[in-house]
Parts: sequence; C-alpha cells; structure tokens
Amino acid sequence: MTDAREAERDRVGSELRADCGRCFGLCCVAPAFAASADFALDKPAGQPCRNLRTDFGCGIHAELRERGFPGCTVFDCFGAGQRVAQQTFGGRDWRSAPQTAGQMFDVFAVMRPLHELLWYLTEAVALRPPAALREQLVTAVDETERLASGSPQQLLTLDVDAHRRTVNALLSRTGDLARARGGGAGTDHRGAHLVGRDLRRADLRGANLRGAMLVGADLRGVDLARADVTGADLRGANLRGADLSGALFLHQSQVDAARGDRSTRLPAALRRPAHWTPLAAATGRTPRARRR
Repeated sequence: MTDAREAERDRVGSELRADCGRCFGLCCVAPAFAASADFALDKPAGQPCRNLRTDFGCGIHAELRERGFPGCTVFDCFGAGQRVAQQTFGGRDWRSAPQTAGQMFDVFAVMRPLHELLWYLTEAVALRPPAALREQLVTAVDETERLASGSPQQLLTLDVDAHRRTVNALLSRTGDLARARGGGAGTDHRGAHLVGRDLRRADLRGANLRGAMLVGADLRGVDLARADVTGADLRGANLRGADLSGALFLHQSQVDAARGDRSTRLPAALRRPAHWTPLAAATGRTPRARRR
C-alpha cells in the first residue's frame, strides 16, 4: 500500500468521530423516537426533539439519563452529521434553508451507515490481515468514501444495503482470521439470542458474537479476548470485571449501553462511561482506609 493511501486512510479515520458543534442537530430531528426505556417521549421522524435548542445544542445534555433519554447517550453518527451539514449541504442549516430539510434528513439516514462502515473498515485494516485481504479492505474504504462524497441526489439513489453486504463479507473474513489467532477461533454465537443469559462460566475467547443479542446478559468476569462483537447488542449487559481489552470491533456506543465498573478492562481507545458503577458500590465492599 502506498504512503498516500495510508495517509488517506488516517484522514478518513479522523473524520469518523461525531463533532456535534459542526452539525445541525440532525440526530435530534431526522430519526423517530418511540417512548420507551430509551426515550421519554414519542417523536415522529423529521420533527425536532423538544429539547433541541435554537443553536442546535441539547437543552438537557448533562441530564439525558436522569431525564429519561439514555438512548441519546449511546447514539453515535460516526461523524455523519457534520459531513452532511458541512460538506454535502455546504454549511446551510435546515432552519435557515427549510427547503433543504426533508432532503437533508433523508441524506443523513444514508450517510450514517456509510460512516459506520468506514469505521469498521478502518478497524479491520488496523488488525493487519494478510496482504491480499488488506488490499481489498483498503479498496472498500476508498469506494465507501467515494460514495459518501456524492451529491444529495446520488446519495438518495444509493443502494446502501447492497454495499453493506459487500463490505460485511470482508469484515467477517477479517474477524474470523483475527479470532483464530493465538489460541484458535472460539464458539460461534453469530446472531444468537442471549438476552438475560448467565454467561459467567462461558468461554467466549475468540467467539463469534456478531449481531448477538446480549441485552441484560451477565458477563461478569468473562474474558472476551479476540471475540468479534460487531453489532452485538450490549444494552444493560453486566460487564463488571469483564476483560474487553482484546475484543474485536468493540465500539464506544456498545460500552456506553452496558453496565460496568472500574474493574472492567477496555481497549485503550475507549473511555470508561461516567455512569458506570464505582467498584466499591458494584461489589458491595467498603474501600479500605488508606494508611497514613
């Protein structure tokens, strides 16, 4: 791979982090909300959330969980919001140019999965697969970036599902090879329904957990080294004491949706959520007083 292509991959990676200050609150307007444990109200698609301020900031950002909007805290557009706002629509916001609103919201729904694919592809390249597969992944990065750079009209006619299927085949191959390293591939739980399951004694090292439903699962103390967690639903999963430092394709939003504490091990690139339980509270132990 040429230095120029490496530099381009790094540039793409830096644009895959949400920058709400450069967006127009698109995630607060474009999608629909359904009143549930994740959202405190019903909101139709294309209608601004009642908490959206005129400057496109959230009026209750610091209290989202307390006010019944934990779903907002785990949503990640992978940088699609600022790209639609600043590049695709050239900085024109939907309030000052209302004629663009409907199209902008529809484009956001296309851009978001494209940026998510770019994030996964960048992670896959970083796993250093064999040269031939690595070249295919980099080509997929280039193609996905090309598609994301299209005009609103081009984006709205794009078959995102077809592109996702092509990319997912590459990601799955990359994950399978990475899972097989250093001990061999583990159990195949792809798409498994593991809601509320007690998995504390399960050997999930090198496991395939792509798309697995792990809502409320008990994963305390489990080692997830080399486990592929692409798209795994970890909402409410108990990760206290679990080791996710070597998990494959683990995203911050998955961590934010789960429960953990200071004994949970995470990859260096991910942050420990502020709402996670401190170790003492999670174990019921009282911290020992420091010796003077």
